[in-house]
Amino acid sequence: MMSTQLLEMVVARREEQGHGVVVLDLLPADNHDVPVFTAGAHIDVHLEGGFVRQYSLCGDPAQTGRYRIGVLKDPASRGGSLAVHDQLREGSVVRVSAPRNLFPLATDAARSLLIGGGIGITPMIAMAYALHRQGAPFELHYCARSESRSAFVDDLRAAPFASCVHTHFSEQKGRLDMASVLGAGAPGVHVYTCGPAGFMDSVIAGARQAGYPEAQIHREYFSAEVDAGGDSFELVASRSGKVVQVAADQTMIQALASVGIKMEVSCEQGVCGTCLCDVLEGEPDHRDVYLTDEEKAANDQVLTCCSRARSARLVLDI
Repeated sequence: MMSTQLLEMVVARREEQGHGVVVLDLLPADNHDVPVFTAGAHIDVHLEGGFVRQYSLCGDPAQTGRYRIGVLKDPASRGGSLAVHDQLREGSVVRVSAPRNLFPLATDAARSLLIGGGIGITPMIAMAYALHRQGAPFELHYCARSESRSAFVDDLRAAPFASCVHTHFSEQKGRLDMASVLGAGAPGVHVYTCGPAGFMDSVIAGARQAGYPEAQIHREYFSAEVDAGGDSFELVASRSGKVVQVAADQTMIQALASVGIKMEVSCEQGVCGTCLCDVLEGEPDHRDVYLTDEEKAANDQVLTCCSRARSARLVLDI
């Protein structure tokens, strides 16, 4: 289970950037200390209406005592980004989780390629600050449709690592020359990507084609297409001994709730890992983007928000 510690933060500064992006600086509401974060980390933001959404921290990790996030207003979202834009004004108080890092920098990288698409630039900014401070070689590639519609452009030009930043605006320059940016997959060179799923798929495919091993390709998804339907199966909660049938059109979360077992859940898309459980018996049908291929192959963990079972019976350590 993830930590349920929540921090009260106040929106100290709100700025509209680009097209539909709001950048928020959050400070502790009562001047208390807040946990430091490492590059690649995110926080869960708890909003009115029961929304809980994950947003990457895009500030300088060395600037302690504040969190900075950038949120794209996405009309196709399930309501989280719209709630941020509508609810959070300067002076608003909001509850957030302590930072969690599912997208850390490799400690042994000889060189790093940071490739962000659209709002996926946010975790890359924190990474660039950390790498610059370490004196580690890196390149930051920011890909978007147009400069005028993109957030953080001025911030990146004014950053101490500005010489390492390369912008690729398709309306002006066409698409990113992936082969040129990636080069050949050399030992110690790590690739990091975040952005729309199609963009990330292109970066990952390009890195594989260039010869990068999987251990040197890192990604973070903001969202994922989820198909949670399938054959029904029996689900056993080992600690309570409760048994429930998960219907073909039902998630494990929903089935467990029907017998009084409430799971902590956040993204409901297999992205954040909040609902991760240990598997004691049975074979999961993994449908998430959180677990690595190796972790999925081990079949000892499952995300209950979207995954199912290949076996007729699945026993979880809950």
